[in-house]
Parts: sequence; C-alpha cells; structure tokens
Amino acid sequence: MSVQERKQRERAERERLIVATARELAERQGWEAVTTRRLAERIEYSQPVLYSHFRGKREIIGAVALEGAAELAAAVRAATAAADGPRERVAALARAYLDFAAHNPAVYDALFQLDGGLAYAREDTPEPLKDAFAALLESLGDVAGDGVHPALFTEVFWACLHGVATLTRAGRMRPEDAEQRVKLLVDRFAVV
Repeated sequence: MSVQERKQRERAERERLIVATARELAERQGWEAVTTRRLAERIEYSQPVLYSHFRGKREIIGAVALEGAAELAAAVRAATAAADGPRERVAALARAYLDFAAHNPAVYDALFQLDGGLAYAREDTPEPLKDAFAALLESLGDVAGDGVHPALFTEVFWACLHGVATLTRAGRMRPEDAEQRVKLLVDRFAVV
C-alpha cells in the first residue's frame, strides 16, 4: 500500500469516526450537544483536523443525514421484500419507516428537520436521498391508483408518515394506536 493510499484510508476512517461520534452524541443528548469542540475532544483530534473534514456542524448533520438515508432505504427494502402483495408491502413500509423514526430520532431529525445543507427534490439531490425516496416509490407505485402519478402519490404518503412519526415522537399521539394508524393509512391510500 502506498503512502497516498494509507493517508486516504486514514482520512476516511477519521471522517467515519467524526460522523459516528456526532450521531452517538446527538442520539444521547440531542443535536444541541453536538459542537465541534466537543466532537474534537471525543475523537481526540484537534478542531482544525475536524474542520479539515467538515466546515462545521451543518456539514456534519448532512453527513449523518446521508448515512441515515441509506439505512432508511435498506430498512424499507428489507421490510417490504418479505411482504406478500401490494397492501402488505405498504403496511410493511409504513411500519419500517415509523420504526426507523422512533429508534433513530437524531438521524431522523438530521434527515428531515435540520439544515444539513442538502438539496431535496432537485437534480443535485445526493444519491442516498434519491435512493431513500426510490425505496418508498418501489412499494407505493403499485397502489397509487389510476391517473395518479406514482411519485406524487409517494410524496403524499411519505408526508403522512412523516406527520405520524413527528407527532408520535412529540407525544401528541397515543402509542397504543400505532398499528391502527398503519391500518388506516393502508386502507385509505392503498388502491388495489
């Protein structure tokens, strides 16, 4: 291995460490606790080293969001792959999405609540974000109904899931009704 390759590998490892540490800190204490000073202390590098990877917290949030988008896409695809039929895929998608939001609140916030400097719904949208949307579209396109554009249907269904996830996390909805909400979404949205 050349010196150049070793340096690139070490740089990539440092970047992964920064992102993992930021994510861990945010999941435990909230994004307010994530500062470049605290991250530098935790990873045992100087702040200038951290800034050589990310210009600031905003870019770190963006990196966590991209990582989270890939994880969300994988979770949705794994859940829907095991489902039998379009309605069951929609229910599995909804459960996987809501579970992801509940179990990864800081990542979910990085994806959908905080400014990570990422472009959404544009040509320059990063691939992990496009792929997360594609993972939803793969299951929802079959149930959009006649005359309804599958991507538009997916956006509306996603907005409903986001609302349920956000209101549930905020304690505005009764947790014991979670499965009834999924059933209602599937019954009202899945035209098969």
